[in-house]
Amino acid sequence: MPASTPPPIEYDPRFEILEEYEGDTQAELLDVLHGIADTTFRDSGKPLRSVHAKSHGLLKAELRVAPGLPRTLAQGLFAQPGSYPVVLRLSTTPGDVLADSVSTPRGLAVKVLGVRGERLPGSEHDSTQDFVLVNATTFLNAGPKAFLGGLKMLAATTDKAPALKRTLSAALRKAEGLLERGGTDSAALKAIGGHPATHPLGDTYYSQTPILYGPYMAKVALAPVAVGLTQLHGEPLDVKGTPNALRQAVCDYFAQQGGEWELRVQLCTNIEEMPIEDAAAEWPESVSPYVPVARLVAPPQAGWTEALSAAIDEGLSFTPWHGLAAHRPLGSVNRVRKAAYEMSARLRARRRGAPTVEPASLDELPFGP
Repeated sequence: MPASTPPPIEYDPRFEILEEYEGDTQAELLDVLHGIADTTFRDSGKPLRSVHAKSHGLLKAELRVAPGLPRTLAQGLFAQPGSYPVVLRLSTTPGDVLADSVSTPRGLAVKVLGVRGERLPGSEHDSTQDFVLVNATTFLNAGPKAFLGGLKMLAATTDKAPALKRTLSAALRKAEGLLERGGTDSAALKAIGGHPATHPLGDTYYSQTPILYGPYMAKVALAPVAVGLTQLHGEPLDVKGTPNALRQAVCDYFAQQGGEWELRVQLCTNIEEMPIEDAAAEWPESVSPYVPVARLVAPPQAGWTEALSAAIDEGLSFTPWHGLAAHRPLGSVNRVRKAAYEMSARLRARRRGAPTVEPASLDELPFGP
């Protein structure tokens, strides 16, 4: 870490505070997510995720933990240098499968295979570590109640009026563009359809909410560093008349070249400025910058196939609660999302008549040679 950065503070259970009626909020959250899944299953016949239903890239990669990390960074998965196989899933946030002209925030789920160490409850028999990332630094909602309110709005429009959504999204993108030209932006506009129609491989993706980092607390980011990827930052995509424009862009890129990202962590150095329980709070990089701890390297490959979609979109689940005890998710939003991820995986497994699995090897997935 830079010499001027204060040392990280250690986790204390007092930093985590239950939101009022958090259990009731969680129960209602599960009902809303179940309702979204019921709607999309009834209309499509497919057991889709309640959020991040549509994938745009399904990739294999290798995580290379850097040697010589200082003690504060050499924690958990990153305690020793080494290499791990990885599955990547690029997606967008809605629970229904929309044309890409409805432009919403993007997600990148990372599943690291072959990870050893003390496990989180519920993943004791697995050997994976998941990081669930979105291309915005903070969560849209500060806590579970606000999260539930936003999700109810999303549920009310699931699988309804796709043509109207496309028209609205185009108008919202124009409004967002005007804000950005003025030097600001709106997370709310992006979330409901105003996200810029840009290449998803040029974005940096963030955990938004904190996790344990050994005895410390941190947020995680995955930033492109390969020249081919960095050149795509802000690169416009024509999404008109091309329902799967994002997927095609990912496939076109990986058909020609590979990609490389840095996995970075931002350690909490000041609990007042970097709170655990406000998921919408920006952790200032002026106080504690993101620091690289590993590289993620993906070779040229297909990028997305129907076979991979059947195996990964339908057969795998991604949750930060798959992992090491040293990286336990923190805060109220993560607490209520734990039950949501578990419910969603069980529901999809029951409807497809096959269990979700945690792969031990990339050989279990149809990536091809």
